Amino acid sequence: MNNKCILDKFIFTSIYREHPHSLKKEHPMDPIAIYEDLKEKIIWLEIEPGRTLNLTELAQAYGVSRNPVMIALTRLNAEEWVIRNGVHFVVSPLTIDRMRELTEIRAVLEIQANIWAMNRITEQGLVELRALRDEIKSLTSAATNRQIVQLDFRFHHLLYRQTQNHQLAQLLERLLSHYLRFWLSGPRKIEVDSFFREALEIIQAIETKDEVRLRAASSAHIKVSLDTIMGINPDIS
Repeated sequence: MNNKCILDKFIFTSIYREHPHSLKKEHPMDPIAIYEDLKEKIIWLEIEPGRTLNLTELAQAYGVSRNPVMIALTRLNAEEWVIRNGVHFVVSPLTIDRMRELTEIRAVLEIQANIWAMNRITEQGLVELRALRDEIKSLTSAATNRQIVQLDFRFHHLLYRQTQNHQLAQLLERLLSHYLRFWLSGPRKIEVDSFFREALEIIQAIETKDEVRLRAASSAHIKVSLDTIMGINPDIS
Protein backbone atom coordinates (compact mmCIF):
# COMPACT_ATOMS: atom_id res chain seq x y z
CA MET A 1 0.00 0.00 0.00
CA ASN A 2 1.54 3.33 -1.03
CA ASN A 3 1.66 6.52 1.00
CA LYS A 4 -1.23 8.08 -0.91
CA CYS A 5 -3.49 5.15 -0.09
CA ILE A 6 -2.57 5.39 3.57
CA LEU A 7 -3.23 9.12 3.58
CA ASP A 8 -6.53 8.76 1.71
CA LYS A 9 -7.64 6.19 4.22
CA PHE A 10 -7.60 8.84 6.92
CA ILE A 11 -9.45 11.57 5.02
CA PHE A 12 -13.20 11.55 5.46
CA THR A 13 -16.12 12.94 3.52
CA SER A 14 -18.81 12.89 6.21
CA ILE A 15 -19.16 13.97 9.81
CA TYR A 16 -21.32 11.83 12.06
CA ARG A 17 -22.00 14.58 14.56
CA GLU A 18 -23.52 16.93 11.99
CA HIS A 19 -24.84 14.49 9.41
CA PRO A 20 -25.29 11.07 11.05
CA HIS A 21 -27.54 9.75 8.29
CA SER A 22 -24.89 10.50 5.67
CA LEU A 23 -23.12 7.39 6.94
CA LYS A 24 -25.90 5.16 5.68
CA LYS A 25 -24.74 2.92 2.86
CA GLU A 26 -26.58 1.44 -0.08
CA HIS A 27 -25.53 -1.96 1.26
CA PRO A 28 -25.19 -2.68 5.00
CA MET A 29 -21.66 -2.44 6.35
CA ASP A 30 -19.99 -5.28 8.22
CA PRO A 31 -18.50 -4.78 11.72
CA ILE A 32 -14.95 -4.32 10.40
CA ALA A 33 -16.01 -1.55 8.01
CA ILE A 34 -17.97 0.17 10.78
CA TYR A 35 -14.98 -0.14 13.10
CA GLU A 36 -12.63 1.40 10.51
CA ASP A 37 -15.04 4.24 9.72
CA LEU A 38 -15.62 5.16 13.36
CA LYS A 39 -11.93 4.87 14.22
CA GLU A 40 -10.93 7.26 11.46
CA LYS A 41 -13.55 9.79 12.51
CA ILE A 42 -12.29 9.56 16.09
CA ILE A 43 -8.65 9.98 15.01
CA TRP A 44 -9.37 13.12 13.02
CA LEU A 45 -11.73 14.53 15.69
CA GLU A 46 -14.77 14.33 13.45
CA ILE A 47 -16.25 12.63 16.48
CA GLU A 48 -14.85 14.63 19.37
CA PRO A 49 -13.24 13.29 22.58
CA GLY A 50 -15.74 12.68 25.36
CA ARG A 51 -18.73 12.25 23.05
CA THR A 52 -21.22 9.54 23.98
CA LEU A 53 -21.97 7.22 21.07
CA ASN A 54 -25.62 6.23 20.72
CA LEU A 55 -25.82 2.62 19.63
CA THR A 56 -29.29 2.92 18.12
CA GLU A 57 -28.45 6.09 16.17
CA LEU A 58 -25.26 4.53 14.82
CA ALA A 59 -27.12 1.39 13.76
CA GLN A 60 -29.67 3.50 11.90
CA ALA A 61 -26.95 5.63 10.31
CA TYR A 62 -25.04 2.59 9.04
CA GLY A 63 -28.20 0.78 7.97
CA VAL A 64 -27.54 -2.25 10.16
CA SER A 65 -28.83 -3.85 13.33
CA ARG A 66 -27.29 -2.97 16.69
CA ASN A 67 -25.16 -6.13 16.74
CA PRO A 68 -22.55 -5.15 14.09
CA VAL A 69 -22.20 -1.74 15.73
CA MET A 70 -21.70 -3.37 19.14
CA ILE A 71 -18.98 -5.61 17.68
CA ALA A 72 -17.24 -2.57 16.18
CA LEU A 73 -17.48 -0.58 19.42
CA THR A 74 -16.15 -3.52 21.43
CA ARG A 75 -13.06 -3.62 19.21
CA LEU A 76 -12.65 0.16 19.49
CA ASN A 77 -12.88 -0.25 23.25
CA ALA A 78 -10.15 -2.91 23.22
CA GLU A 79 -7.87 -0.46 21.38
CA GLU A 80 -8.86 2.40 23.72
CA TRP A 81 -10.48 4.58 21.09
CA VAL A 82 -13.63 4.46 23.19
CA ILE A 83 -14.29 3.58 26.81
CA ARG A 84 -17.23 1.72 28.31
CA ASN A 85 -19.37 3.78 30.65
CA GLY A 86 -22.15 1.55 31.90
CA VAL A 87 -24.26 0.66 28.89
CA HIS A 88 -22.76 3.47 26.82
CA PHE A 89 -19.54 3.94 24.88
CA VAL A 90 -17.72 7.27 25.14
CA VAL A 91 -14.91 8.49 22.88
CA SER A 92 -11.68 8.40 24.90
CA PRO A 93 -10.80 11.78 26.40
CA LEU A 94 -7.44 13.47 25.86
CA THR A 95 -5.51 13.59 29.14
CA ILE A 96 -1.96 14.27 30.27
CA ASP A 97 -1.66 10.76 31.71
CA ARG A 98 -2.66 9.23 28.39
CA MET A 99 -0.18 11.39 26.51
CA ARG A 100 2.60 10.54 28.98
CA GLU A 101 2.01 6.82 28.62
CA LEU A 102 2.01 7.00 24.82
CA THR A 103 5.21 9.05 24.88
CA GLU A 104 7.00 6.59 27.16
CA ILE A 105 6.18 3.71 24.83
CA ARG A 106 7.21 5.65 21.73
CA ALA A 107 10.49 6.64 23.39
CA VAL A 108 11.43 2.97 23.71
CA LEU A 109 9.99 1.39 20.57
CA GLU A 110 10.28 4.12 17.97
CA ILE A 111 14.01 4.72 18.42
CA GLN A 112 14.74 1.03 17.86
CA ALA A 113 12.30 0.96 14.95
CA ASN A 114 14.15 3.82 13.27
CA ILE A 115 17.45 1.99 13.68
CA TRP A 116 16.00 -1.15 12.10
CA ALA A 117 14.57 0.99 9.32
CA MET A 118 18.01 2.49 8.70
CA ASN A 119 19.57 -0.98 8.42
CA ARG A 120 16.76 -2.58 6.41
CA ILE A 121 15.46 0.18 4.18
CA THR A 122 15.12 -0.71 0.50
CA GLU A 123 16.23 1.40 -2.44
CA GLN A 124 12.59 2.23 -3.14
CA GLY A 125 12.20 3.17 0.51
CA LEU A 126 15.07 5.63 0.19
CA VAL A 127 13.47 7.13 -2.90
CA GLU A 128 10.21 7.63 -1.00
CA LEU A 129 12.05 9.05 2.01
CA ARG A 130 13.84 11.63 -0.13
CA ALA A 131 10.56 12.57 -1.79
CA LEU A 132 9.03 13.13 1.65
CA ARG A 133 12.00 15.30 2.58
CA ASP A 134 11.29 17.47 -0.44
CA GLU A 135 7.63 17.75 0.60
CA ILE A 136 8.62 18.74 4.13
CA LYS A 137 10.99 21.41 2.85
CA SER A 138 8.32 22.78 0.53
CA LEU A 139 5.82 23.37 3.35
CA THR A 140 5.13 27.00 4.12
CA SER A 141 3.71 28.78 7.13
CA ALA A 142 0.33 28.63 5.38
CA ALA A 143 0.13 24.86 5.97
CA THR A 144 -2.68 23.89 8.32
CA ASN A 145 -2.17 21.75 11.41
CA ARG A 146 -3.97 18.92 9.65
CA GLN A 147 -1.68 19.11 6.60
CA ILE A 148 1.37 19.13 8.87
CA VAL A 149 0.15 16.16 10.88
CA GLN A 150 -0.79 14.19 7.75
CA LEU A 151 2.71 14.64 6.35
CA ASP A 152 4.28 13.63 9.66
CA PHE A 153 2.11 10.50 9.71
CA ARG A 154 3.29 9.57 6.22
CA PHE A 155 6.91 10.07 7.30
CA HIS A 156 6.54 7.77 10.29
CA HIS A 157 4.47 5.22 8.38
CA LEU A 158 7.28 4.90 5.84
CA LEU A 159 9.90 4.34 8.54
CA TYR A 160 7.72 1.83 10.39
CA ARG A 161 7.17 -0.08 7.16
CA GLN A 162 10.91 -0.13 6.43
CA THR A 163 11.60 -2.00 9.68
CA GLN A 164 10.32 -5.04 7.73
CA ASN A 165 8.52 -5.98 10.96
CA HIS A 166 4.77 -5.96 10.36
CA GLN A 167 3.78 -6.42 14.00
CA LEU A 168 5.95 -3.54 15.19
CA ALA A 169 4.73 -1.30 12.36
CA GLN A 170 1.10 -1.94 13.28
CA LEU A 171 1.73 -1.25 16.96
CA LEU A 172 3.58 2.00 16.33
CA GLU A 173 1.01 3.20 13.80
CA ARG A 174 -1.73 2.71 16.39
CA LEU A 175 0.27 4.69 18.96
CA LEU A 176 0.91 7.45 16.45
CA SER A 177 -2.76 7.55 15.49
CA HIS A 178 -3.60 8.21 19.14
CA TYR A 179 -1.06 11.03 19.05
CA LEU A 180 -2.82 12.60 16.07
CA ARG A 181 -5.83 13.50 18.19
CA PHE A 182 -3.65 15.45 20.59
CA TRP A 183 -1.97 17.38 17.76
CA LEU A 184 -5.27 18.25 16.13
CA SER A 185 -7.10 19.19 19.32
CA GLY A 186 -5.19 22.40 20.05
CA PRO A 187 -6.27 25.83 18.87
CA ARG A 188 -2.73 27.06 18.31
CA LYS A 189 -0.74 26.80 15.08
CA ILE A 190 2.04 24.22 14.74
CA GLU A 191 5.32 25.83 13.70
CA VAL A 192 6.46 23.98 10.58
CA ASP A 193 10.22 24.56 10.84
CA SER A 194 10.59 23.54 14.47
CA PHE A 195 8.20 20.60 14.13
CA PHE A 196 10.09 18.95 11.26
CA ARG A 197 13.65 19.90 12.20
CA GLU A 198 14.41 16.53 13.79
CA ALA A 199 12.58 14.64 11.05
CA LEU A 200 15.03 16.06 8.53
CA GLU A 201 17.87 15.04 10.85
CA ILE A 202 16.46 11.51 10.97
CA ILE A 203 16.35 11.32 7.19
CA GLN A 204 19.95 12.47 6.86
CA ALA A 205 21.11 10.04 9.56
CA ILE A 206 19.42 7.17 7.74
CA GLU A 207 21.03 8.17 4.45
CA THR A 208 24.50 8.24 6.04
CA LYS A 209 23.90 5.18 8.25
CA ASP A 210 24.80 7.21 11.34
CA GLU A 211 23.24 5.33 14.26
CA VAL A 212 24.43 7.74 16.96
CA ARG A 213 22.95 10.70 15.13
CA LEU A 214 19.77 8.74 14.42
CA ARG A 215 19.26 7.87 18.09
CA ALA A 216 19.71 11.49 19.12
CA ALA A 217 17.42 12.85 16.41
CA SER A 218 14.73 10.24 17.10
CA SER A 219 14.73 10.99 20.82
CA ALA A 220 14.61 14.72 20.16
CA HIS A 221 11.75 14.29 17.68
CA ILE A 222 9.61 12.51 20.26
CA LYS A 223 10.35 15.25 22.80
CA VAL A 224 9.44 17.94 20.27
CA SER A 225 6.18 16.11 19.57
CA LEU A 226 5.30 16.22 23.26
CA ASP A 227 6.33 19.86 23.62
CA THR A 228 4.32 20.76 20.52
CA ILE A 229 1.19 19.13 21.88
CA MET A 230 1.50 20.99 25.16
CA GLY A 231 2.23 24.22 23.31
CA ILE A 232 -0.76 24.11 20.99
CA ASN A 233 -3.14 22.73 23.61
CA PRO A 234 -2.12 23.92 27.08
CA ASP A 235 -5.55 23.10 28.52
CA ILE A 236 -5.09 19.31 28.42
CA SER A 237 -5.54 18.04 31.97
